[in-house]
Amino acid sequence: MGKYFGTDGFRGEANVSLTADQAYQVGRFLGWYYGRNRRAQVVVGKDTRRSSYMLEYAISAGMAASGADVYLLHVTTTPSVSYVTRTDGFDCGVMISASHNPYMDNGIKLLNREGEKMDEATINLVEEYLDGHLFVDGQYYPSVPFATGEAVGSIVDHTAGRNRYMGYLISLAVHSFRGKKVALDCANGSAWFIAPNVFKALGAEVHPMGITPDGLNINRDVGSTHIDALKKFVVENGCDVGFAYDGDADRCLAVDENGELVDGDKIIYIYGKYMKERGKLLTNTVVTTVMSNFGLYKALDEAEIDYVKTAVGDKYVYEEMVKNGRRIGGEQSGHIIFSKYARTGDGILTSLKLMEVMIARRLSLSALAAPVTIYPQVLLNIRVQDKKAAQEDPDVKAAVAKVEETLGDTGRILVRESGTEPLVRVMVEAPEKAQCKALAQSVIDVIKAKGHEAI
Repeated sequence: MGKYFGTDGFRGEANVSLTADQAYQVGRFLGWYYGRNRRAQVVVGKDTRRSSYMLEYAISAGMAASGADVYLLHVTTTPSVSYVTRTDGFDCGVMISASHNPYMDNGIKLLNREGEKMDEATINLVEEYLDGHLFVDGQYYPSVPFATGEAVGSIVDHTAGRNRYMGYLISLAVHSFRGKKVALDCANGSAWFIAPNVFKALGAEVHPMGITPDGLNINRDVGSTHIDALKKFVVENGCDVGFAYDGDADRCLAVDENGELVDGDKIIYIYGKYMKERGKLLTNTVVTTVMSNFGLYKALDEAEIDYVKTAVGDKYVYEEMVKNGRRIGGEQSGHIIFSKYARTGDGILTSLKLMEVMIARRLSLSALAAPVTIYPQVLLNIRVQDKKAAQEDPDVKAAVAKVEETLGDTGRILVRESGTEPLVRVMVEAPEKAQCKALAQSVIDVIKAKGHEAI
């Protein structure tokens, strides 16, 4: 984990922990680094936060000052930046967004020329430059040179790239959506324009919400982190299905015709099974994270589909998919990756793929999701002095083993550390919520009794 960049980019409160000056310096580095041998070309997108405009202009100015040509997609989704970066041959892509966070936060996501999350080595160089001690090719750079004269970069409109992405999504649909009533919760974010127009082009009767961004209302009581709004909306409008995106639309949660949640785990099951039935599930394996629900694994076992578990983060899901040729993977939160079509989670693509299964199988979303019984889950956090010491304590390990023995094949326990805070997280899944809480608390009590808790 870097000083500035975590698993999902440089994120923090705008002009507090992520400032316009820092964005400018990131731009200065990118323009210089990718332009050492030729003029760099970088594509930039942003979400609807008020501060996204400030950060977009700052990072673009920095890149142009270092000699790069900057192409602005304007308000668009993270997966669209990924798509345009790889298909238009850009050196890298930049997305200004803090995803599902409230409006006062923002972030900078960097993508490589393949539209994938930037490699750690390059991220480390960005951080070194921000801290004023960059070493590249054996040379120290306290700053990088400004471009002058005709070498100064340009900043131009590239809305055409966003429009091509919309065309790409439409081209992936294999059925008309005519006759389907679809609710779309766009979170007042990046998807507000793209998603409704894609679904309308495919013939759906679209019932949108969260499509009036004002710079301050992104994710406010709408979107995938406030799913109750869509549940109510679907039932009230008699929709066949509803889809909720987050601020940058790289994740999607669904709601069935009864107003019930269909989360990322169920989406993986539904489409994974559909692929298997058609002989398209290469390696017969889906990729999940350690936080996926125990009920998903039981349903996958029943369907005779294999699975692997990665660390939490779509970055790790994607790495496993690329390494071993997996076609579908994702997280409970709705980051679903279809590796044949995209390099990142893509919320709108995910919703199109769910529509495909519903139409091809002539089944409701509730019927498709029915084989997956989501087990009650309890997650307890404890602030500790030393994360490793707490987890490696023999008595803590014994307490965990005791819970595993109690649960047998009826549930599971997962103990892991936070990647950003001094916390140990204890998660238990079992048939009854009271049992989950009691078993998780039994491990927390041992951590406290052994003196690991930070007071």
